[in-house]
Amino acid sequence: MSTLIDVQSLTKTYGSGDNVQTVLNEIDLEVKEGEFVAILGPSGSGKSTLMNILGCLDGYTSGRYRFGNKDVTGLSEAELSLFRNKQIGFIFQQFNLLPRLSARANVELPLIYQRLSKADRIKRTEEMLARVGLEDKLDHFPNQLSGGQQQRVAIARALVTNPSLLLADEPTGALDQANGRQIMSLFHELHAEGKTIIMITHDIDIAKEATRIVHVRDGRIEKEERVR
Repeated sequence: MSTLIDVQSLTKTYGSGDNVQTVLNEIDLEVKEGEFVAILGPSGSGKSTLMNILGCLDGYTSGRYRFGNKDVTGLSEAELSLFRNKQIGFIFQQFNLLPRLSARANVELPLIYQRLSKADRIKRTEEMLARVGLEDKLDHFPNQLSGGQQQRVAIARALVTNPSLLLADEPTGALDQANGRQIMSLFHELHAEGKTIIMITHDIDIAKEATRIVHVRDGRIEKEERVR
């Protein structure tokens, strides 16, 4: 498998002088295409900061980050925005759906930014909502959907651009156990189809759903373990 994520000596600090706070300290991480990796750590461990950097939402102080064959260091904000839209699908704990837009419109939004034709947008949007089992909820608004259904809309939105990476931040954190199991089952299907998934979590049981767990504590990678 080819390397999709290659992070070397990644360090993130805030402040200056005597007030420097090191959030990430010399992180080395490699993720192959098609892997399902969980980044596990308690609150304050640095895992969310690492997720933001991997998702090109935040910069870093030193080190190197390559995504595929591209070094993301030095990209402008406009270039990073375009890169994120094409390469990374985000799935968040609180779904981040726009409440005044239907499921269809929420999923279609990233394709508008890519300037696809209306016909292509409609086709792709409906395919993705069907993929997550919501073909009968196209015109429902978020407040008309259960938490599990809202998360599936968010997953469809993340998939609609056919990104290289799915980056999931506590994807079952706002769901009950039954809906959480459904979402993890969908993740397993996507992984079996070859999708690369990085999942951020503080829950060891959820982390064990991945094929590899990266344990983060105090801004460092403490250890890695292969689950299956």
